[in-house]
Amino acid sequence: MTPQFQKPESPVSEALKDDRPNRFIASLLAAVLLWWGISPEMAIARTNPASGSQAVSVQPSLDRVIKQVTEFKLDNGMTFIVLERPRSPVASFLIQADVGGANEPDGQTGVAHYLEHLAFKGTPKIGTTDYKAEKPLLEKQDQLFEQMQAAKASGKTEEVAALKAEFDKVEAEASQFVKQNEFGKIVEQAGGVGLNAATSTDATMYFYSLPANKLELWMSLESERFLEPVFREFYKEKQVILEERRLRTENSAIGQMVEVFADKAFSVHPYRRPVIGSTEDIRNLTRSNVQKFFDTYYVPSNLTVGVVGDVKAAEVKRLAQIYFGRYKAKPAPPKLQIVEPPQTQTKEVTLKLKTQPWYLEGYHKPAMNHPDNAVYEIIGSLLSNGRTSRLYKSLVVEKQLALAAQGFSGYPGEKYPNLMLFYAQTAPGRTVDEVASALSQEIDRLKTEPVSDAELERVKTQARAGLLRSLNSNTGMAFSLVDYQVKTGSWQNLFKELDAIAAVAPADIQRVSQATFRPENRTVGKLLPL
Repeated sequence: MTPQFQKPESPVSEALKDDRPNRFIASLLAAVLLWWGISPEMAIARTNPASGSQAVSVQPSLDRVIKQVTEFKLDNGMTFIVLERPRSPVASFLIQADVGGANEPDGQTGVAHYLEHLAFKGTPKIGTTDYKAEKPLLEKQDQLFEQMQAAKASGKTEEVAALKAEFDKVEAEASQFVKQNEFGKIVEQAGGVGLNAATSTDATMYFYSLPANKLELWMSLESERFLEPVFREFYKEKQVILEERRLRTENSAIGQMVEVFADKAFSVHPYRRPVIGSTEDIRNLTRSNVQKFFDTYYVPSNLTVGVVGDVKAAEVKRLAQIYFGRYKAKPAPPKLQIVEPPQTQTKEVTLKLKTQPWYLEGYHKPAMNHPDNAVYEIIGSLLSNGRTSRLYKSLVVEKQLALAAQGFSGYPGEKYPNLMLFYAQTAPGRTVDEVASALSQEIDRLKTEPVSDAELERVKTQARAGLLRSLNSNTGMAFSLVDYQVKTGSWQNLFKELDAIAAVAPADIQRVSQATFRPENRTVGKLLPL
């Protein structure tokens, strides 16, 4: 995640946005959970009205939208999805690499996120005053770093100090050639907004918006960025990322809790690892590690582009062939083969820190492309969507056990089998065990009592409204189209989701709840004060 990135509100902060004493609490956990892989497009899609069955102010004609979408693929395998939307003279752009934290090699956790940071550092043409003079200094830094690592391993303290002094000198020389944030300045000067990126467990995304007449500039900049990236300022950025980890995990009680919870819930699948990586792995990553990861996964067939706004698909295709057509076709990256085995007994992890108590509970569930995905989304909304949700009314209002009580489907990612996660912060004088008992009662209701038609219709209306709202902005539409294309095989499944939501019946909720919310499929996390 680039330092300037502002993550969108999650269902936690949305549900509690009018409850001022709890907003910081909600935002803290939301940020941690987002950091663990809840990507922007997922947060947008799940942000529904806080209460009632409100309708979105503007609902796009879906049939018309579908007809305005054009999909094409370059000869090298790169996919483009274009939605012509001439409502205003702007366009939003998204490049998604189908690679995230789940694809990282053992011992190199955090490399996907590290690469995302470095993708803003430029090319031989952008970000430098003299790449010919800069390049040998970058190579010298790498050599010195490897020598320092070897000297540290051998316990040669004096040699490490001498190498570090030489390293600092070379780094200072290389920095003289750096044109700070030149990429961002070019975008800003062209009227661009929202320049950013994000790495999740499943994917890495780069996005911003420009005036529609700057389409060719976007093509030029982005194709250049991934054609010949120069991972300059590599070691300075390492310190930035380590500081992010300190702030989000090491100095955060809930950050530490989320990390140990995922590690407990997943026994073999890489969803158990934090996207930012472990401190040790981040410290040991080399430029060659990042380059190899880039060469393996940032191949044309693994990149999908979304363009939404006042553009013509024919012109997008013409320019794409000119700029991105320069990319050579390469072998497809390896598919993740690790499968999480079925859980056979309740797992529990307890962490004691200087903090208020939190309770977490997760259940394994299928991936996003499963036929029951809409059912899981409805269950999440039923229990957790706003002040009319069952958890809020029961745990927060009626029993006053919790200051916040939420949950959602798809943690920490959706591409592979994942978790339905519930979490709550206990109210003063209450315990996590009381919260666990109350949560269990609400989950058991789903298994034993059919949801009423009125309640189900309200939740469906909220779910539809949230989905349609996400499609109302160019950026939201670009995220959603690309996300469904990559994770389900077709962008058209985004629109089929509305039909799937409408088709969910009370019997489906009972069936899925009974199959999912079993003790042997549960992982419990308790964050307790010292």
